[in-house]
Amino acid sequence: MLKLNKLSNYQGPKGPVVLVIMDGVGLGHGDEGDMVTKASKPHLDWLADNVVKSQLKAHGTAVGMPDDSDMGNSEVGHNAIGAGRVFAQGARLVNEAIASRSLFEGDVWQAMMNQCRDRQSTLHFIGLLSDGNVHSHMDHIQAMLKEAATQDVKRIRLHILLDGRDVPPTSALEYVDTIESTLGELRDQGIDARIGSGGGRMKITMDRYNADWPMIQKGWETHVLGQGRGFTSATEAIETARQEKPGVIDQDLPPFVIEEEGAPIGKVEDGDCVILFNFRGDRAIELSRAFDDEEMTEFDRGPKPDVYFAGMMQYDGDLKIPRNFLVSPPVIDRTMGEYLAKNGLSQFAISETQKYGHVTYFFNGNRSGKFDEQLETYVEVPSDRVSFDERPWMKAAEITDKTIEAIESGKYQFIRLNYPNGDMVGHTGDLLAVEISVEAVDLGVGRLMKAVEAAEGILIVAADHGNADEMYALDKNGKPAIDAKTGKMKSKTAHTLNPVPFYVYDPAGVANIRLGEQQGLGITSLAATVLKLLGYEPPDEYDPSVVDVG
Repeated sequence: MLKLNKLSNYQGPKGPVVLVIMDGVGLGHGDEGDMVTKASKPHLDWLADNVVKSQLKAHGTAVGMPDDSDMGNSEVGHNAIGAGRVFAQGARLVNEAIASRSLFEGDVWQAMMNQCRDRQSTLHFIGLLSDGNVHSHMDHIQAMLKEAATQDVKRIRLHILLDGRDVPPTSALEYVDTIESTLGELRDQGIDARIGSGGGRMKITMDRYNADWPMIQKGWETHVLGQGRGFTSATEAIETARQEKPGVIDQDLPPFVIEEEGAPIGKVEDGDCVILFNFRGDRAIELSRAFDDEEMTEFDRGPKPDVYFAGMMQYDGDLKIPRNFLVSPPVIDRTMGEYLAKNGLSQFAISETQKYGHVTYFFNGNRSGKFDEQLETYVEVPSDRVSFDERPWMKAAEITDKTIEAIESGKYQFIRLNYPNGDMVGHTGDLLAVEISVEAVDLGVGRLMKAVEAAEGILIVAADHGNADEMYALDKNGKPAIDAKTGKMKSKTAHTLNPVPFYVYDPAGVANIRLGEQQGLGITSLAATVLKLLGYEPPDEYDPSVVDVG
């Protein structure tokens, strides 16, 4: 099973095949907001002029999203790269579950509705209030609110996380106004439905990879315990924060609690039901553990309420986090990592904390752990706990150092790494910092080129989606959009719909690399490309390789 056949006309390189994933570095339009083009990047420019190259799709249906207007993201991007073919992803699966009503007819939803009715308890929703379609979508929470009303649930509380990262940076009030309208309609039906708490997604609740547990603690205190600065409404909280800290963007807004007569209106109590309505896993696992894991010790939860908790999806199938969920996640099998392990090929995966799970868990099809302990080495470089615009080089140098050590060791046949800079710094909207972030990645790529040359290996440079390539919003003509109020170009901190680069560098010239006949490929084709460059025939079910060899 899972046997790979060797190519007859090419045996692979002497050194390793190294896959560099430049997170958030797409191919922009060369305009004022394209910091990838603006950056000084001699090594990437040299690759663009001198090696086999192409462009790959990294958004929409090419990575399993519902529509080609949907941007890609790091989770689905690494799923796609590692799986070698397209699987329907979170947003699409939830859309289908709502449309078919399988979500509402499922055992978990029905059990929650029954509990809220029988105990006259509160139904809580926690999640990102956004239509960015990366972690959540407004349509999903709207549908669940309206369905809960038909199920005779009488008390609903919504705990909102503000985006400004996958959507315009100061758009929070637009989403609040929309959801308040829906809640108002429910109140007209006699349902006590209100916002109970909230805060910026980079301040509370949505940490990932155990990088900043105090974020989860602050979210727990805000949403569950009802502790924090009180306001009469989410609108008042947001407007106050913007007055007190001019220029703050939504993702960095401080936590707030909605109060009435000095008491929180959304505190979670025994017997309540709680739904985490984000569908993406990486920033949902820690809060799920806080509700589900009785042995968790990362912070003191205080008197933990006895609730029925469910996630929109099961965010980690191996660890069963959470135990209860509304929509089954994609079942991704026969990933490139598994094929390589089953055929005895050694692998090395590395990134810093912010993207470590992407080159391991997501790359391996949402699977925790290794396929073969003897053949695989995973390295996490701890990320700095500072704002990314303050240190835009992040851990690019350290990642490069350790990757070069792995190349020089001669132990590994396939090496994959992620430079998070273009994405993580891109989300801050700081143009100078974004430019520096791309330059830091370029320096790393240049060093890797020398190491690969010395080892007689092959280097692939690509990305999982765009971000740093489009730091201003574009109008319908593809030009930077102008804000009518300020007269300035509208900042953009979200991912882009641009293609991503593909370069393959074979300094020893052993593979006779040339572009394959099929054009218009997506990043799913990177898996078949890696296998071919290693000297193996890709599995029939994989999307075609970008290149031919031999």
